Amino acid sequence: MKKFLLILIAMMPLCLWAQDNTWEQPEEEETPQGETVQVNPDAKYLKGAVPMVDGKIVFEKTIAAPGKSAREVYGIVRTYMKKMVGERNQVSSQIVLEDSLQWTLGATFDEWLVFKSNVVVLDRTRFLYLLKATCADGQATISISRIHYIYGTGKDQLRYKAEEWISDKEAVNKKNTRLLPLSGKFRRKTIDRKDFLFNKFETLLK
Repeated sequence: MKKFLLILIAMMPLCLWAQDNTWEQPEEEETPQGETVQVNPDAKYLKGAVPMVDGKIVFEKTIAAPGKSAREVYGIVRTYMKKMVGERNQVSSQIVLEDSLQWTLGATFDEWLVFKSNVVVLDRTRFLYLLKATCADGQATISISRIHYIYGTGKDQLRYKAEEWISDKEAVNKKNTRLLPLSGKFRRKTIDRKDFLFNKFETLLK
């Protein structure tokens, strides 16, 4: 029994990496009683899920902030961006633009996305991007752009630009039924992170 406890304690530090993607939410499927529904787990990540703007991948959404002035919207967004740069999944992130005349904010993020974490494997990538917010009376336009990844360490380190790695062409099979094994996992986690951030700002600006 004592030996078993010592083994568990030795394994604990590596297990803690599984908490890196603390922003992720578990997905739940409701199936009508007595029915078997075949759900494609890649459905939300297939063609069209990653938009291209002038040859660049840019996620953008205008979020309503009912009854709030541009100053109030700016303050809410600024507070959350400052909180983000200090979260435990951040490597080297910072606010780079605070313009209270144009009500514009910008931050560069370098954070961890974890694909798989257990006592044997820690598979993750650094995820770098620009998060920009343009605030106005009753709304904020949030965009995520300049996305790239640093995967691996040392001589095995690889760098990918989003346009060359998670586009429809690079990450989705020709039949548009599934994601490709390697690039697909980057696309999936990127979309999940984008969805989390947009949903978070929606909640804050209600």
